Amino acid sequence: MKKVSLIAFMVCAMIFSNDALAQKFSGLDKSPMDIAAYPNDYKEANKTVRVIYSRPQLKGRSLSELAPAGKVWRTGANEAPEIQFYNAVDFGGKTIQAGTYSLFTIPGENEWTVVLNKNLNQWGSYSYDEGADVARVTVPSSSDGASLEEFSIAFKEVDGGVHMVMGWDKTRVAVPITMAEM
Repeated sequence: MKKVSLIAFMVCAMIFSNDALAQKFSGLDKSPMDIAAYPNDYKEANKTVRVIYSRPQLKGRSLSELAPAGKVWRTGANEAPEIQFYNAVDFGGKTIQAGTYSLFTIPGENEWTVVLNKNLNQWGSYSYDEGADVARVTVPSSSDGASLEEFSIAFKEVDGGVHMVMGWDKTRVAVPITMAEM
């Protein structure tokens, strides 16, 4: 009788413990999250800037339908990207204090407006509040012969600073960033 009770107990314990440990995990995100940082050398601990964003893909669609001209765009997919400055910087001509901001853009035909906003944890641009803008800078857009299927952000060193370059399809937008004069 003790053996039967022990076996029954073990079988029940196995059934219930498997249910307790069973966890459903979501599949891969359709627009994976990525990070761009400057300097981008992971051995370099002293960063200037870091952007966490999601990378939508064209998948046969046009840039103009995914990021319409004249409308606030979340600058990627899913949550609005967050850009963190580790020190005060000059961001496209505006002094920005160290901190974390959400990043939006307003695409245009020949120029884009790049927006830093103090409201974090925003899904898309649905709850975007212009009153929370910290800075708006307008930069020219250019065209590249190579098309990018995935929206991308990278940093390019230039004399006296760095450019945050955003690219998708054949469109490229660069925002100059330098250490702020305090």
